[in-house]
Amino acid sequence: MYDIVIIGAGITGTMLARDLSRYRLHVALIDKENDIADGATMANSAIVHVGYDPEDDTLKALLNVEGARMYEKICEDLGCHRKVTGAYVAACGEVEEKHLDILADRAERRGITYEWLSGDEARKEEENLSEQVTKVLSFPTTAVIYPWEVAIACAEVAVTNGVEIYLNTCCERITKEEDHFVIHTNNGDYETRYVINASGVGAEKVYRMVCDTPEFKITPRRGEYFVLDHQVHYVNHIIFPVPSAEKGKGVLAVPTVFGNTLLGPNSDYVDDPEDTGTSFEGLDYVRANLTKTMKNVPYRYVIRNFAGLRPSSSCPDFIIEEAKTVPGFINAASIESPGLASAPAVSQYIIQNILKKHLELTEKENVCLTREKPLAMADLTPEEKAEAIRKNPLYGKIICRCEQISEGEILDCIHRPCGAHTVKGVKKRVRPGMGRCQGGFCEPRVLNILARELNISPTEVVLDAKNAKILESENR
Repeated sequence: MYDIVIIGAGITGTMLARDLSRYRLHVALIDKENDIADGATMANSAIVHVGYDPEDDTLKALLNVEGARMYEKICEDLGCHRKVTGAYVAACGEVEEKHLDILADRAERRGITYEWLSGDEARKEEENLSEQVTKVLSFPTTAVIYPWEVAIACAEVAVTNGVEIYLNTCCERITKEEDHFVIHTNNGDYETRYVINASGVGAEKVYRMVCDTPEFKITPRRGEYFVLDHQVHYVNHIIFPVPSAEKGKGVLAVPTVFGNTLLGPNSDYVDDPEDTGTSFEGLDYVRANLTKTMKNVPYRYVIRNFAGLRPSSSCPDFIIEEAKTVPGFINAASIESPGLASAPAVSQYIIQNILKKHLELTEKENVCLTREKPLAMADLTPEEKAEAIRKNPLYGKIICRCEQISEGEILDCIHRPCGAHTVKGVKKRVRPGMGRCQGGFCEPRVLNILARELNISPTEVVLDAKNAKILESENR
């Protein structure tokens, strides 16, 4: 019998798993996918929004501000990348300038640092800012992270502290017994006193397993992006248009922690919760709308486009509460933007405002919530690289030429807690395949390393999902 089962191993679920691992509780984290952070956490803009955008008197406003301020220490404790880029909200004309006043007023009341710039002043910092931009509200403390890196790091810490993680485990139905739940999955049943529903796009479906009339509806919303090669420097800051009710935060230009630039997203409702394909229409929308705030977009340096789904809800706010008609079932639903920035505070809110009322939260002795940063050759000085190679020559054997990723780093990520067991899993953790050739050179080598280290046939190595085979059969 578990004390808590968390459904969903995205940024919310893994933050919860890490935070709960400090207590003397029997906790499991389950997910239907083949790896940690394969849903909305895998495909988003990677921005730690500082908290000026959400409406007053909402959980979004409260938890966004709190969560954003927690990320610096979290990334330091977990050895994760974080880059303070600052953000410009760019207004075009007097009507949009008035909306900037609303955002500035919220920032003032929430203790968020901001600055005013004229269009010309902003263009001195951002030469590719459109001439249509007349005024900018700058938020210099805005940062970007590597979202799935943080989620994977949280999962590693959780497992090290005793949390059990089950992937490829799809919740099919939930039975409510007198004093516990039984979660019926394709991999067997899990009995637990409390359920936390952190399943993102699937949150409504999971909730319907215990409630016939849920108070919210989740619709998948697809966002499509272009990725620019990191060898071209396009923006210094995150560039936002003025947000609107119809378009949300709009089409952005986002510098990433590794020097690439994201352009997007659009925002289209889709019926299929698995539909992560890009479309001509969606990418054309990104192109057309980006011209409002940006110019000289170097599309010839696009190395990839991708799409991700986020859980768009009928409720305008986060839904973080124990179900009124199902005691013990806790929803962490409707976690759309700024869900990534809010995740650390969402976790603490659930623990302190809900779980603490029901469970004795006694801390374990000698619990460790930090993680040693994985060795990354690209981050080392020439002297440090030479020393690492002296100790292990595989750190000098380059597998990914674009990103200069060594075989030693790939082996490390395979054999860590919650280690990579797919080609995409390796890509998420240490980035081979993220460069200009998009795996054209390194992917076959990564496949062979996985087969060797996992002691399986190369035909058993998958790209990402459990059945996404790369090789059909051996030909010799």
